[in-house]
Amino acid sequence: MCTVDGAISQFGPIEHGQIYQAKGKQFTTTALLAGNAALAKQFDSGLFATIYLSPKDYHRIHMPCRGRLLEMTYVPGELFSVNPATARGVDGLFARNERVVCVFEADNGQPFVQVLVGATIVGSMATTWHGVVNPPRSKSVWTKDYRDQQIVLEQGAEMGRFLLGSTVVLLFPEGDLEFNPDWKAGRGVRLGEVMAD
Repeated sequence: MCTVDGAISQFGPIEHGQIYQAKGKQFTTTALLAGNAALAKQFDSGLFATIYLSPKDYHRIHMPCRGRLLEMTYVPGELFSVNPATARGVDGLFARNERVVCVFEADNGQPFVQVLVGATIVGSMATTWHGVVNPPRSKSVWTKDYRDQQIVLEQGAEMGRFLLGSTVVLLFPEGDLEFNPDWKAGRGVRLGEVMAD
């Protein structure tokens, strides 16, 4: 299920570790995931979806499917605007902005990731298990490991929020998942609608 209200920025296959941002612009899954090449490798030939939340959208993020939380990583970075015009103009935008990388394990044992990307006016990002992640803003990457806890979020459960609109990037591993055929870049989406089968 779609995890937010917003508009599809881009979606599709992850090809050779690259995620499509806009015409002529890509970034790597490794860069998005704060240099974690081992985690990024799990999404080789997988799928991604980047969804933009404008300031008028509902600012909470929900779960696409049931998942057990494995880890959360805070990544300091820039606070560029994430609107469509900036996505077309700034190289590696989503891998350069401040972000919170949330790694889950689905019921089938496969990992999936939701990345909450900060933006110009987004004063804070929060998760339901941690609370406000920023502020304070750290100058270095930090990770919290939750594998020794049983934090399980059901499909549709709230997992985080932005103070204002921003962007969520979802990563799924290679498999049988296919995106909703009605999806296209620029199309508005609503929380709970079918994202993929």
